[in-house]
Amino acid sequence: MLICAGDSEQFRFATPVGIGLVNVAVNLTRLCLLNPPEFLLFVGTAGSYGSKKIFDIIESRSAANIENSFFTHGNYTPIDNVISTADDVSRETIVNSSNYITVNPDVAKHYLDNKIELENMEFFAVMKTAEILGIPAGGVFIVTNYCDKNAHEDFLSNHQEAMRKLTDYMKGRISL
Repeated sequence: MLICAGDSEQFRFATPVGIGLVNVAVNLTRLCLLNPPEFLLFVGTAGSYGSKKIFDIIESRSAANIENSFFTHGNYTPIDNVISTADDVSRETIVNSSNYITVNPDVAKHYLDNKIELENMEFFAVMKTAEILGIPAGGVFIVTNYCDKNAHEDFLSNHQEAMRKLTDYMKGRISL
């Protein structure tokens, strides 16, 4: 089953499941219970913490849910905040999810130091829902921006071309 966030990130070949962690968890759970898929593939955009370039397309089966304040020792969590279905996690691009977009390049460096390279608001919820329901899952992402002070403006200016490139990539990857 191909899924996407929705709103400005819709693809005719994917079912929208919502923006942000909570919306995705609720809507995707409902969708999977009504029509259980063999595999979930999330398609969307991502911000780069610095190692991936604009318009790079990355496939991943590993997600994290780490908030920026974790790196300044402003919080802790009792939950397991990294999920992976990859056979070799050391070769994986880990995608972090939060309901907030990182705009501080100094904080972005902390993610890179922890081998987390991308940011997407929905992927952790996709992976957690899939884990709970016993469904294999992964994601395909295109980089639209860096996680810096220009993140939102760059996202907006690169979004249309990114959607076109990601659609073309998916057409070549699967028969649409």
